[in-house]
Amino acid sequence: MKLSRLAQLGAVAAVASLALAGCAANESAAPGAGSSDSSAPSLEGNLVGGGASSQEVAVQAWTQGLQTANPGLTIDYDPSGSGTGRESFQAGAVQFAGSDRAFKTDEITAGPFEACAADSDLVELPTYISPIAVVFNIDGVDSLNLDATTLAKIFAGEITTWNDPAIAALNSGVELPSTAITPVHRSDKSGTTGNFTDYLAKTAPDVWTAGSVEEWPALGGEAAQGTSGVISAVEGGQGTIGYADASRAGNLGTVAIQVGEDFVEYSPEAAAAIVDASPEEDGRAATDIAIKLDRTSTEAGVYPIVLVSYLIGCAEYKDAATAEMVKGFFSYAASAEGQDAAASAAGSAPISETLRTQVTEAIEAIK
Repeated sequence: MKLSRLAQLGAVAAVASLALAGCAANESAAPGAGSSDSSAPSLEGNLVGGGASSQEVAVQAWTQGLQTANPGLTIDYDPSGSGTGRESFQAGAVQFAGSDRAFKTDEITAGPFEACAADSDLVELPTYISPIAVVFNIDGVDSLNLDATTLAKIFAGEITTWNDPAIAALNSGVELPSTAITPVHRSDKSGTTGNFTDYLAKTAPDVWTAGSVEEWPALGGEAAQGTSGVISAVEGGQGTIGYADASRAGNLGTVAIQVGEDFVEYSPEAAAAIVDASPEEDGRAATDIAIKLDRTSTEAGVYPIVLVSYLIGCAEYKDAATAEMVKGFFSYAASAEGQDAAASAAGSAPISETLRTQVTEAIEAIK
């Protein structure tokens, strides 16, 4: 990870680090960070968020932990999809958003962000890291190896049966049926789709010519609403294949992706490895921590089809009470306790200590 933003928030670095340490020791904990210290301020009110369905299970875990310590706080999160979440946040319909991508710099410039004070920067925090599993349903087959080109041809409609020679060549010894392939994609605007198509566009551009897009292009296949819809469609079919946050893969067959000379199965550790091996995007505010994922990495043990899902809020809110609730929720989500809760519930990858330091500094700037 690049550390250029550490200097930009210099004065709060020591405070942020102490705040995290204090949470673990029940000293000077951030509001709602699970501290048992009776002197810690309690959060009260109704906090409303919405967006990425990939984060739903993690947000539920964070909500439970925070509301247990703050019984006067209610958190409502609508897993309506990343695009809807960002639009709702811009319109002021929610106080924070979950999104499987950060706002683009031109979107930030265009604004407006109704909950934010005038000239406020955004706070965008990569607090949920998870592999995107490529899942399939074929009787008698639990796992497959695929490279980027073959995967792109499947979703572009160029490979149409499971016993195609290109698939067979990568899966020696696997008995593949002649069943027709039914690719399943999201029908809604989705950051998961954006991350998946970004992988295809970066690694197989000659095949996947639609680019990195959050709305599926007109390439056929079966459309389904949300993460749960994709999983249901793949489970309910035969010869189906789709993509979804790995926490929802369940008992479906899964694909190991070729990285260099190896085939890498998804895991939290492999997802975290690609994030730590990737740089940050340039031209952003100190509180805006957007990761530029290196999809083409050949480093051993990295899984390149990964989503980094963000919690998004204002650096400065129009309403001080809202700022305190958002600050408390974001603090708990980024804490070691919150990350462990998400990992246990959703199978996500806890963020590294280096990234946690940056994230915590950004949270401390919220007012």
